[in-house]
Amino acid sequence: MNSIDQNQSEENRRDLRGPAAVETIREIATAAENCFFCTAGATGESGGVRPMNVRQVDDDGNIWFLSANDSHKNQEVVADPTVRLYFQRSTHAGFLSLSGRATVSTDRVKIAELWQPILRTWFTEGVDDPRITVIKFEPADGFYWDTKHGSLVAGIKMVIGAAIGKTMDDGVQGKLDV
Repeated sequence: MNSIDQNQSEENRRDLRGPAAVETIREIATAAENCFFCTAGATGESGGVRPMNVRQVDDDGNIWFLSANDSHKNQEVVADPTVRLYFQRSTHAGFLSLSGRATVSTDRVKIAELWQPILRTWFTEGVDDPRITVIKFEPADGFYWDTKHGSLVAGIKMVIGAAIGKTMDDGVQGKLDV
């Protein structure tokens, strides 16, 4: 059986390392705003998977979250820091899977930096709520799927390809090594 990749003439593989990998992580994770945060040792009903809001992606590609100190997630990270994150920026582009390690802290300076008033929904006492912790996720590696030329060009190529019966996928994918 032929892979879809063999049915197109364009190069669609681009593995990224170092700064290029970090830039792809930053672009997709920031635009997606949310991800599935998956811990290795599930203790709660979610099976170790839950949606999380990305508060920041720093210059090293670390992804920062705020979390409650009494959550299953925090307990699971403390027991086993192995974490996977899954992102989807839009319907047809910007998919990202990352593997790495997470740490939980009560760094009040970082919590204040990541804070926004809407977070009172979960932390009713505001930025000084004693339940707030910060989770730092340090990616080691991952894989991404995206478009080469943006959603508009990708959409046009899909329509033309469907009309003429030819694969004209504008996708690019590759390994990320941070």
